[in-house]
Amino acid sequence: MMVKICGITNLEDALAAIDGGASALGFNFWPGSPRYVTPQRARAVMGELPAGVWKVGVFVDEAPETVAAVAREVGLDVAQLHGHETGSNFPQGVRVWKAIRIGGHFDRAGLDQYPAEALLLDGMANGVAFDWTLAAGVPRKVIVAGGLDASNVAQAITQARPWGVDACSRLESAPGKKDHVKMAQFLKAALSA
Repeated sequence: MMVKICGITNLEDALAAIDGGASALGFNFWPGSPRYVTPQRARAVMGELPAGVWKVGVFVDEAPETVAAVAREVGLDVAQLHGHETGSNFPQGVRVWKAIRIGGHFDRAGLDQYPAEALLLDGMANGVAFDWTLAAGVPRKVIVAGGLDASNVAQAITQARPWGVDACSRLESAPGKKDHVKMAQFLKAALSA
């Protein structure tokens, strides 16, 4: 099970996530986010991380050339795209996870337009869960996100059978600052589910 902690803004939170068993860390490069980090700040944090943890850059409607340049500059393993990107405007030379917001209607057939390594299925708003049964049986690598914490991640895994899970806002004491107890509880619940 791939377990990602998103919204990392500082080294202390990154190391606590890794100590708890996170396999990936998300760094938000969208300036409109309260979890935004500059490429320079992200590179400084990433330079202190042990090998083996995936570094994921979160982008929203950014030019593919910019995504690829930031990925090279900071050493990202994956670009996670949260905007209106389709396969025709994915960045070249970087692994891509495509985020898709799930509401009451979910068009599985529409997923074919995204030639991504994985699809991150997310709630309609930050910190809001969706019906996880909609993710079950998607014939691709699926990452479930949105409204996950220690109290519900095992249920999400049971219902969706995803390749991975991703959490952010419910693990914070303030936007961009992780609550290490909540994060540890989430990681333990996810990894033991």
